[in-house]
Amino acid sequence: MRRRVGEQRTTGLLDARDVSSGGPSFSLRNRVQRASFALCWTIMAAWTPPALHRWRCLILRLFGARVGIGVRIYASTKIWHPANLNIGDAATIGPRVRLYNQGRIAIGSRAVISQGAHICASTHDVTDPFFQLMLRPVTIGDDAWIAADSFVGPGVEIGTGAVLGARGAAFRRLDAWTIYGGNPATRLKVRVMNT
Repeated sequence: MRRRVGEQRTTGLLDARDVSSGGPSFSLRNRVQRASFALCWTIMAAWTPPALHRWRCLILRLFGARVGIGVRIYASTKIWHPANLNIGDAATIGPRVRLYNQGRIAIGSRAVISQGAHICASTHDVTDPFFQLMLRPVTIGDDAWIAADSFVGPGVEIGTGAVLGARGAAFRRLDAWTIYGGNPATRLKVRVMNT
């Protein structure tokens, strides 16, 4: 049996050194939970009309996600593991968003993740001959906006009110109330809200 990696025991992550020929990165329990969710989402949510946000939030909660009040999540969203997801009140997760949350993803209140965005909370240790998977949580602050087709990489923190422009790619922390764009994302200007 493969050993679990250090502090990542609660996630079901296994130690790549224990099976040098490859094999699953996660425990059987983790894989069963994810397969059950994927089946349930396909049958009960993936085809539902846009207005059924509450129903989809309920399904996520049943599988361990922490979902706030008034969250809008679209049926075409792909979520790897609901138990690693925390979404604040009134956040929006748009169509075709991919939340690849092998590690934890936290999305703040009123944050918007636009269509086609990809949030990735894991990577591999390229210095390890066994290419060990490493979980790197992603945090997206309140009132932040991740625009269409953007990518947020492992371990990135998106500050409160920050904006990552369309097709941007964030590989490091984005400061609060600042607009970024490009790949890799560079600071464009301060975000000033109309009052």
